[in-house]
Amino acid sequence: MKRIALICAAILLNSVSVMAQARPLPESAIVPQEKHLSNIRQLTFEGENAEAYLSFDEKRLIFQSHNNENDCDQIYSINLDGSERNLISTGKGRTTCSYFMPDGKHILYASTHEAAAECPPPADMSNGYVWMLYPSFDIFTATADGKELKPLIKRPGYDAEATVSPKGDRIVFTSTHSGDIDLYTCNLEGGDIRQITNLPGYDGGAFFSFDGTKIVYRASRPQGKELEEYRELLAKNMIKPRNLEIYTANADGSNPVQLTNNGKANFAPFFHPDGKRVIFSSNIGDPKGRNFDLYMINTDGSGLERITHFDGFDGFPMFTRDGKTLVFCSNRNNAKPGDTNIFIADWKD
Repeated sequence: MKRIALICAAILLNSVSVMAQARPLPESAIVPQEKHLSNIRQLTFEGENAEAYLSFDEKRLIFQSHNNENDCDQIYSINLDGSERNLISTGKGRTTCSYFMPDGKHILYASTHEAAAECPPPADMSNGYVWMLYPSFDIFTATADGKELKPLIKRPGYDAEATVSPKGDRIVFTSTHSGDIDLYTCNLEGGDIRQITNLPGYDGGAFFSFDGTKIVYRASRPQGKELEEYRELLAKNMIKPRNLEIYTANADGSNPVQLTNNGKANFAPFFHPDGKRVIFSSNIGDPKGRNFDLYMINTDGSGLERITHFDGFDGFPMFTRDGKTLVFCSNRNNAKPGDTNIFIADWKD
């Protein structure tokens, strides 16, 4: 009887291990038009998993996830083969926008847990589709297992959307500290804070180029009545992400260049390692604005190319340093409607 129990336990452990591994995308879920992507593997299989970003050694991913509508996002890490999924954040409050630090031993993420252990209230959709910019969001660092948690950026207003330069010297993040929604940079210890955008409108979701000399980000430039509406919503800590365009600039915010001008919701931009192209997510291909695909564009605004053709959401792309692998999140091959999962694919130029 004891031997049978041990055998059953071994089978169960093996089953759990297999279930945790990445799986090739089923043939039925492959989209033939996606000529740049091959060998697509699925790393997660349930819930809403988003913003999955690589560690500096490119062995692990850090991301936010929740399984139920009433749950708040928490931060997890996972190996590139889908194994060793670990909860990193406290399990309290709402978390977002996590990233590995250059040493691989520390991470950063934004969280509301110090303001309250409960989830902050959801956005009031009577204002239309809006994003909440919770002023209780502060940026924290911790060891890679979630221990030694301490504030990095803690001040009045929304502080989140932090990413780290591949050079390992600066952090860029989004903040409402100035009264508008602007980009800031700081050093790895949270000091030497510099505001690098100052035009009315939303500036956020920034990433550095691989050589650390440039940033790419999403921005809105409302005018007239739209600017009045923008400011009214911002006073309620809300924003409508309707017209977001993709911009690049020098790492200090100088010489901004607008890459897109389509009046749609363009977001999650990331540089190709060659520094000459940017991949991003957009609903430009859907008149109803519901379907988001990945697109690529040259840094002079030319050569727009559609990368994904799945009828649903594709977003949060990130290249490896050699440009041979792309990580992204998608609604494809869902266990149930609304699930968003993490995928990794070989990139073919």
